[in-house]
Amino acid sequence: MLWTSFLLLGAVQLAASKAISRRWDDVAEKHSWVEVPKGWQFKQAADPNVFFNLKLGLKQHGMDDLIANLMEISDPFHSRYAQHLTKEEVDNFLAPHPDSLEAVEEWLAFHGIDTSEAQRTSAGNWITLRVSVEQAERMLNTKYNVYEHGPSGEEVIRTLSYSLPQELHSHIDVVAPTTYFGTLRSMRKTSFLQPDVKPITDEELAASLVPGSNAAVPSSCSTTITPTCLRDLYNSSAYVPQATATNKLGVAGYLQEFANLADLQTFFSRFRTDAVGSSFSIVQVNGGGNNQNSPGVEANLDIQYTTGISFPTPNIYYSTGGSPPFTPDSFTTSNTNEPYLDFLTFLLAQKTIPQTLTTSYGDDEQTVPLDYATSVCNMLATLGSLGTTVFYSSGDEGVGGGDCKTNDGTNKVQFQPAFPASCPFVTAVGATTRINPEVAISFSGGGFSRYFATPSYQTTAVNTFLNGLGTKFSGLFNKTGRAYPDVSAQGQGFQVVIGGRVQSVAGTSASSPTVAGIFSLLNDFRISQGKTSLGFINPLIYSTASSGFNDITSGSNPGCGQSGFTAGKGWDPVTGLGTPDFLKLQKLV
Repeated sequence: MLWTSFLLLGAVQLAASKAISRRWDDVAEKHSWVEVPKGWQFKQAADPNVFFNLKLGLKQHGMDDLIANLMEISDPFHSRYAQHLTKEEVDNFLAPHPDSLEAVEEWLAFHGIDTSEAQRTSAGNWITLRVSVEQAERMLNTKYNVYEHGPSGEEVIRTLSYSLPQELHSHIDVVAPTTYFGTLRSMRKTSFLQPDVKPITDEELAASLVPGSNAAVPSSCSTTITPTCLRDLYNSSAYVPQATATNKLGVAGYLQEFANLADLQTFFSRFRTDAVGSSFSIVQVNGGGNNQNSPGVEANLDIQYTTGISFPTPNIYYSTGGSPPFTPDSFTTSNTNEPYLDFLTFLLAQKTIPQTLTTSYGDDEQTVPLDYATSVCNMLATLGSLGTTVFYSSGDEGVGGGDCKTNDGTNKVQFQPAFPASCPFVTAVGATTRINPEVAISFSGGGFSRYFATPSYQTTAVNTFLNGLGTKFSGLFNKTGRAYPDVSAQGQGFQVVIGGRVQSVAGTSASSPTVAGIFSLLNDFRISQGKTSLGFINPLIYSTASSGFNDITSGSNPGCGQSGFTAGKGWDPVTGLGTPDFLKLQKLV
């Protein structure tokens, strides 16, 4: 009994001395900006009494192992190919080390933060706390302000820098909201209306609805795109989905963009008559809306073409909230939402996740803090581990829009990669135009990440391109970075029903749902054969399935005052590996 008492006393003393030994006042900067990010301006100091949700992303103890596992199960030459993880297995990889949990809990207790009401992910790697601005400022050794986004008028609470105790740098990956200003309104949707492109005529429509082959795609498809054009171009017209009870296709929606149910029926009645009467489901995330009186160009484009290609595969539109009109309340007077984190945290918490997911939004990579970008990219890798194929549009700025100056204080002109397209665990989609042959379109986003290194799956293809490029554009891009896009598809003249009227829309926003529709059919084929979904496809498409794409060998993507990269034989940072051929890919997967 006495010996037990000594043991207990020793344990208490050890714990006490450990807590005392932690230096919560020894802080070091986690991230900072040298100036207010472009497009934003200081408005006023944040009210110290305002409450908001603060997310702590704890370092995942097994993230390196999860990524190593992902590369194995995505490698068609590996014995474990397509053996996706269960959610429980993923949680084991994502769980923080007990030391991390202990250190973070002690830090929160030191600051008097009550964690009893904290929200935690199933793996425990994300903790969401309700704190006041004053509390957050003390914890992060920072100052929160209200900043206004000039073009939109959106107001957000953010910081220009934040710090953590040295003790916690090895335990916490990211804290949000802090320095990431790329909120919903400043995120770019990668589509735009084309008022100069006349919608398809009834005569052209009648001709385009006749089933064709790659050799006889209607000439109207050279200027106006319909589901029939895409199904003919990419050889999926004859395929009828069989695994509709299991296979699903998800569309990520932001920016108060609402997919309209009535417009979809009008679209089907004109462009996919066998689908009339079918629909899609809507999942509202983080207060996302569903205003059927306000059809969105982006939302309607996405859902009309994913359903138009994949019918009768079930489609889900995820409406993620957080953009203006933002309704303040007594707790949160300015926007504190983090779009990517909010959506991905929600999706990864679900029991079932669509086997294919497409997103048509992005930011300049340099505007996303590296710690934030890394955390989001790891979440996208997690989706791949669970068996989801994730597509992102590559952007509509070629190699970069605007003055392309760096935001690190040097104002150096460099090509500007886009994120999340630059994440090595997604499949980025560029754009083409015309038919017989298709050519790269000038706005097709492409380039090389400055955050993420060239992944092994694309090294050979990228090095071949770089060897041919020589010293051209030397210093304007990172030759050792993750290169994108990976693939491409048609990107302009898409016929979209908006508010009952057909309008022409362009952008890689059109390309990404197109490729997602084709790969959703491939997932359907595999599942109907008793196989698993494809999951993360990049190692596959850069190796055994590379012949399943139509190589695009002309066109370029100018930007930053430069001519941009040029499409050529093999992979290039304009159209990637090319456009998909469903029948060829069906044999290869």
